[in-house]
Amino acid sequence: MNQCKPAVALVDDHVLLRNGLANLIRSFGEYAILYEARNGSDLIRQLKPRLLPELVLLDINMPEMDGYDTALWLKRHFPEIKILALSMYDTHHSIIRMLKNGAKGYILKDISPAELKIALHSVIHKGFYYSELVTGKLIHTISTLDDPDHSMHQFLGLNDRETTFLRLVCSELTYKEIADQMCLSPRTIDGYRDSLFEKLKVKTRVGLVLYAIRNGIVPVN
Repeated sequence: MNQCKPAVALVDDHVLLRNGLANLIRSFGEYAILYEARNGSDLIRQLKPRLLPELVLLDINMPEMDGYDTALWLKRHFPEIKILALSMYDTHHSIIRMLKNGAKGYILKDISPAELKIALHSVIHKGFYYSELVTGKLIHTISTLDDPDHSMHQFLGLNDRETTFLRLVCSELTYKEIADQMCLSPRTIDGYRDSLFEKLKVKTRVGLVLYAIRNGIVPVN
């Protein structure tokens, strides 16, 4: 193995996909595949403190130890290892949770080889990868969630209905399904959403989720 090349570890429970990714990354000619693991526990068993990868390409949905727990373990034990999340899921909850647990980028499994190459290079050399899913502002905001001086830790006088709506916004429910669950009309739910957009100074559902996380309305894990 050429030690001059950045070392990459692949963690995915699908053998064919993992092997295909390994061959694709090798074909770029810029990286060495250091470890291949079927889940987080398998990666931890293989890791050697004196032979660490610079980047872990990490799937989320895996048996025994999933991507969320693996990212958090790496963040706590080897924070110098950069994590790039690779998933089939593009939900706000999955993205925010992985970034909160230490991932520096989030890409989908239908990514093109060219974009994968860009993502790997960006995370290794810049420390992050911004995409349509993950903006620089989102990464910065999530990285400051644990800061006790963060300006958004105070409540802005939300009523019980608004708090309930925020909790449901953090789920996988659509706005129509939230309306059904709260026994309200979709138009009323749209009104709650627009009112909170203005009150909390956010523009998207992800912004609402971030506010809920910051203020302890919903847990991240």
